Amino acid sequence: MRCAGICFKYLIPRLLRQAGVGGRRCLLCGGCRGKGGRQAGMRLWRRSMSLVPPSTAVMRSRRTIVAALGVTQIMAWGSSYYLPAVIAPTVAAETGWPLAWVVGGLSLGLLIAGLISPYVGIAIEKRGGRNVLAISALFIGIGQIGLAAAPNLIVYIAAWLVIGLGMGAGLYDAAFATLGRLYGHGARSAITGLTLFGGFASTVCWPLSAFLMGEVGWRGACLVYAAVQLLIALPLYLLILPRGVAGSASQPDQTIVAPSGLGTRSTPVMVILATTISLAAVISSTLSVHLLTVLQSSGMALAAAVGLGALVGPSQVGARAVEMVIARFHHPIWTKFVSVGCVAIGVSALWMGMPIVPAALAFCGAGIGLESIARGTLPLALFGASGYAKLMGRLAMPSLIAQAAAPSMGALLIEQAGAHGMLAVLSALALVNVVLVGGLALLLFRPGATGIESVP
Repeated sequence: MRCAGICFKYLIPRLLRQAGVGGRRCLLCGGCRGKGGRQAGMRLWRRSMSLVPPSTAVMRSRRTIVAALGVTQIMAWGSSYYLPAVIAPTVAAETGWPLAWVVGGLSLGLLIAGLISPYVGIAIEKRGGRNVLAISALFIGIGQIGLAAAPNLIVYIAAWLVIGLGMGAGLYDAAFATLGRLYGHGARSAITGLTLFGGFASTVCWPLSAFLMGEVGWRGACLVYAAVQLLIALPLYLLILPRGVAGSASQPDQTIVAPSGLGTRSTPVMVILATTISLAAVISSTLSVHLLTVLQSSGMALAAAVGLGALVGPSQVGARAVEMVIARFHHPIWTKFVSVGCVAIGVSALWMGMPIVPAALAFCGAGIGLESIARGTLPLALFGASGYAKLMGRLAMPSLIAQAAAPSMGALLIEQAGAHGMLAVLSALALVNVVLVGGLALLLFRPGATGIESVP
């Protein structure tokens, strides 16, 4: 029996050419030579299809992937980083565990996240982000179950260490690395869109956590977050993200590209970049934990402090939305520079008290929001897409470790020098960061610099 011939004339040769397999033999019918030929042809057909890169099989649209990662980022941040702010006082009150250790579980988790981040970057560089992100949801979910079932403080801390593994494999740096692996130079707009979703994490999860605590208690809330990770986030990663590591062939975004001589990952440039990212993480982490204390130290009531503190979240989202619109017109170094400048202005202005505080918090929020974008797009612009995932893992390590230590150091400063003493230190760090980023910009735009690669 002969085949219809359409496989030979149209479909099969085209697929083989796309897969890089030569020959014009009909693989379905074995050259139309009977049963034996058909069986041999089918074996050759299956072999040829195994040569097709995974990313060319089923590739979701960029919008679908960014939206799915955005939803999972909200879940991941809400199930880990933003959780203790809501449940910690209740956990300490119900169990009798020291509040410092209850809150310190998050710091230990961030420490673990920082230690594993280089290995996460290597894994994403080699195999893509699908399985790494899926494992992160698994770890966060298991850790939440551990929190809910913790009979003592030791188990509680151990659960946070497991959650730390999930944070290292599933928060922004891993997600940025995944997008960079998928889209290469075209990842800048995807990273910006992802941070726009992430900006709603506290807005969504703080009220949700408070509601769940009122309905099912803090242990029940942890179980709900475990279910969210295991039943929603984990399947989303597996269903939406493509298998394999082959990047997208999409064209880079049309962006004004600055000349640069930083194509090689020299030690000075890497040190400056890692330092400025770490300083930004220290400032934002310290403010997120101690902002209410700072505001109340000036005589402000708790309710008023909470209301003003709520300005930070919308400011982050607003700044990211503006960046999404105008990103194509400037190099990411300017996003970074505006970010550190806004934070320096905001932290320094907090000294002045009312009525400057709302504007100061808006500046802080805008700067922190832009920093989330710059930490993903600036390394991509400076060093290109090759090895980007591995680079993000290396850069994440010092920033996460610094972020883990920052709240405790802030508490020590408040105890020794008061809230204004802590603000003085943060203001100094913010100004140092402005100088560092300015120096990086001078290196980038110095006369005679040569371009490296197209900037997303």
